[in-house]
Amino acid sequence: MTCFMNSPIDRRAFLSTAVAAGAAATLPTRLLAQEAKELVIVSFAGQLQEPHQWLAKRMEEKHPGLKVRLVPSESQDVVAQIKAAQGYSPYDALPNGEPPHLIGIRDGYIEKVDPAKIPNYANLVPDFVAKSQGYGVPASYSLIGIAYNEKMVKTPPKGWADLWNPEYRGKVGIPRASSNLGLGVLVIAAKTFGGSEDNLEPGWAKLQELKPIVGRSPTQLLQMLEREEIALAPIWNNDAAGAADKGLPIKFIKPTPGPVAIVSFMSAVAKTRHPDLVAEWMNLLLSVEYQTRAANAPYFFGPTVKDVPIPEAAKPYTPATPAEVLALQSVDWAKIAPVRGKLVEQFDRLFAS
Repeated sequence: MTCFMNSPIDRRAFLSTAVAAGAAATLPTRLLAQEAKELVIVSFAGQLQEPHQWLAKRMEEKHPGLKVRLVPSESQDVVAQIKAAQGYSPYDALPNGEPPHLIGIRDGYIEKVDPAKIPNYANLVPDFVAKSQGYGVPASYSLIGIAYNEKMVKTPPKGWADLWNPEYRGKVGIPRASSNLGLGVLVIAAKTFGGSEDNLEPGWAKLQELKPIVGRSPTQLLQMLEREEIALAPIWNNDAAGAADKGLPIKFIKPTPGPVAIVSFMSAVAKTRHPDLVAEWMNLLLSVEYQTRAANAPYFFGPTVKDVPIPEAAKPYTPATPAEVLALQSVDWAKIAPVRGKLVEQFDRLFAS
C-alpha cells in the first residue's frame, strides 16, 4: 500500500494544516501575553498607600488583564535602579517631593507631562502647577507644622517663634537635615528670624540657641514625643494625624504666619513601557473623587485640585479656608536642593551628639 505522505502535494497540505493547527493552539497564549500588562508604580509605605491601592483597583477593573503593582520604596533606591536600567525602566511612575523632583528633572529620569492626555490637569491649582515645571502632576501636598505632647505642654505654641519660648527649653526636638523635614525646619528658622534661602545664617544660629534634641528621622521624633523625651517638634501633618488616630496624646498646630506646604508630584519615569496608562493613572489622581478620599482621615493629603471639599476630620491638619490656604509658606527648593549635601554636613557638625 502506498503512503499518502509520499505525494509532494499531500505532504505540503499536511504541513500547512499542522502549522495552522499549532498556531491556533498557541494563539490564545500569545494574545494573553500581549494583553497582560503590569503597571509598576512607586508608592508610599504602610497606611498612606491605601489611596493608591484604591486607585489601582479602579485601573485594573477598567483594563482586564492589567496588573498595577505598587512598590513602597525609598527614593534613592528607586533612582539607583532607574539609572542602572538598560532600556526600559523597571518602574513606570513615581511620587517625589519637591527636592527630589528637581533632581529628577536635572538628571532626566522623569518625563514632561502632556496636559492634552490628562483632562483633569485643567483643574489643578496654578501655583502647584508652576512648581512642577511641566514634569508630572502635583498630586498632593503635606504640611510642616508643630506637634506637641499635650501631657507635657501647658501653653500650646501658636507660631513658629514660640518654639524658642523659655518654658520649652530643652524639650524641643528637631529632625536631622538629611530629610526634607529637616531642611524645611532650617529654612523656617532662618525666615522666622530675618533670613531666607539665600541667607541661612540666622537659622543656624537660632537652631543652636534652641539647644534641641535631634531625631534621626520624622518617625523617631514621633517616638520621642510618645515616650515624653521631647514635648514639641516640627513634624508632618500626616504623621501627627496618624499618631493622634492611634490614641496618642499628640496635637498638631498650623503655626503662624503659616505652616510650610511641600508638594508631592507624580511623574512618568523616562522610558516607561506604558505612557498612556501612566497618563490615565495621573488623570485619576487628579479626580475630585480621589482627591477627596486622599484628603480624608487617616491620610490627610492636601488637595491640589480646585473645589475639593475638605473633610471635617481633616480640618485640624489641612488648610480648610481660603485664608488658611493663602497663609501657606513655601521653600524655594531650587536654592536648597543643589547644596543639600553641604547643609547636611554642616548640621551634623553643629549638632553631633
